[in-house]
Amino acid sequence: MSWKINKRLIRKHVLDFGTVHFYENFIIVEVKEGVILNFEKAAQMFMLGKEYYGKKTPFVYISNRIHSYSFEPTSHFKSSELFPNLKGVAVVTYSPINSNVAELEQSFLKKPSAIFHSLEEAIIWAEQLIIPD
Repeated sequence: MSWKINKRLIRKHVLDFGTVHFYENFIIVEVKEGVILNFEKAAQMFMLGKEYYGKKTPFVYISNRIHSYSFEPTSHFKSSELFPNLKGVAVVTYSPINSNVAELEQSFLKKPSAIFHSLEEAIIWAEQLIIPD
């Protein structure tokens, strides 16, 4: 999917499960159709996240759900421990059923989270989360 973001892309990675775009303070992930995403499959993305953000640079995870896939929501528990600098999780959905699934997944999160219907709205929300107090 093509979109225009008024921020500098650090690096784009095409991984086994999908495409990951790293920006200064947010990551946009697009998972491939039909993938069952869990902690183990996302391990390479976590290693890259450590490389780009470490444990200090604040960032927001944005899931751009342009495809239908499955996610093990309990994976959030493990990934949250790896990234104390994760400020929130945004999910961009394009159908009512994906919005319902995202609402269920939010119940497993201990970080601020929100569901959006456009990538631009999610980025604005992410930037508001990372602004220092």
